[in-house]
Amino acid sequence: MPSVREIYKFDELTWPEVNEAIALGKIPIIPTGSVEQHGHHLPLKVDHLCANAVATEAARLNPEKSLVLPPVSYGYVHHVMDFPGSLNIHHEHFVQYVLDIGKSLAYHGFKKMIIVNGHGSNHNLVDMVARRIIVETDASCSFCSWWNLLKVNPDFNKGWRDSVYPGGCSHAGELETSMLLHLAPESVRHDKIKSEIAKTNKRGSKFVYGDLFGQGPMGLIEWTSQYSDSGVMGEAEKATAEKGKMVFEEASRNLADFIEEYYHQKIEKRTRHQAQEPTFPLSYPTD
Repeated sequence: MPSVREIYKFDELTWPEVNEAIALGKIPIIPTGSVEQHGHHLPLKVDHLCANAVATEAARLNPEKSLVLPPVSYGYVHHVMDFPGSLNIHHEHFVQYVLDIGKSLAYHGFKKMIIVNGHGSNHNLVDMVARRIIVETDASCSFCSWWNLLKVNPDFNKGWRDSVYPGGCSHAGELETSMLLHLAPESVRHDKIKSEIAKTNKRGSKFVYGDLFGQGPMGLIEWTSQYSDSGVMGEAEKATAEKGKMVFEEASRNLADFIEEYYHQKIEKRTRHQAQEPTFPLSYPTD
């Protein structure tokens, strides 16, 4: 049986081994995603599959300092509900659910944790979860959407991306299709891969446009069916398994590197600056 230092999957531990993992300072990683439509060619599992794959590989690369939890597979997809198969979790329920996981980890003694998200509309929600874990517990929590890990090395995306910017890598486009061609090629309906640029981008506005790697200065998140006929937003036809392997390995390596940095990072103590001691507590516990 491998030692606790070698085990990198949280749910493979026994409860006494959890105490060992806490003593080692291991950092739990919570993958989050969704079950939602990804056009005619990709399955509903794309978002949680990608987030879980990157998180798991990063933990495998740095097992002594990390533990990957089972993924939170459902997310906030209300605006996608015109497409069958999309399963929506109310945004408040999602926040509370992931927050409860984080609080449970903090209660047991884990004082650093990471949320790795795989669904665009969860991003602001995991931001809120991470903030609340910090102010409502004595733990630290960092977060990302996995594709943002491709921005660590500024020139990396130039080496694989061929699709138009903005819009070529938005949803079920070049990036996500490449990832599935690498991670789960048997799940891709190869004969149904077809590109579609979202109407949001085709309008040519300098204010409202979208891509996984950049947004316009103004936000406008409509119903998905208002800006895509197929559910695809991007140039899926430019995807390859080779690109998927490149981006998967880059994202996973960068996350593993961050785990190393975060593990050694000193968490500073908060300091109150009121001249007088506050006379009532904040809404959330802070001590």
